[in-house]
Amino acid sequence: MVERQLRRRGIHDERVLAAMAEVPRELFVPEDQRRRAYRDGALRIGEGQTISQPWIVACMCQLLELRGDETVLEVGTGSGYAAAVLSRLCAQVVTIERYKSLADVAAAPLAELGYDNIEVRVGDGARGASDRAPFDGISVTATARDEPPQALLDQLAPGAALVCPVARRRREYLMRFRDGEEEAVASVRFVPLVSDEQ
Repeated sequence: MVERQLRRRGIHDERVLAAMAEVPRELFVPEDQRRRAYRDGALRIGEGQTISQPWIVACMCQLLELRGDETVLEVGTGSGYAAAVLSRLCAQVVTIERYKSLADVAAAPLAELGYDNIEVRVGDGARGASDRAPFDGISVTATARDEPPQALLDQLAPGAALVCPVARRRREYLMRFRDGEEEAVASVRFVPLVSDEQ
């Protein structure tokens, strides 16, 4: 996976590649999907949600440009896999999942692996976690319409990046937002970001 799916497709951050190699992806997918855990595609995990393909997880992590001492917010815990990878790259991860059933399932392999620098919360991720802000990076694993939620942008530390898929003009793009600038990185397809405030 690391050589074929990641390095060959532009993932060059050695820390990200090492984290992707370390985290056992098969523990974060339903048992009947484990033989497909490392395939180059998304997998369904329940509640209409998916675990992103390995390249997307690695790309989003790389775009955050983490050094190791940061606190990162993840919106959309899903299976917990991306939070696990992030936890190898920074000091603390706060991850928010709107479905309690998914949050409960995700917490099990994180605990089993001893990844104790991850806090799993249940709630509306579009509101962020103001009690832990500012964040040194924010990763959103669902598509926002037009722009990321303002609450998340407000919780970003100066110079930090927010990585989020955004739907504009009937297309979805993985985008990085930092210090008022935005950069479209790749055309993607994610589940929609749902907020109680919509």
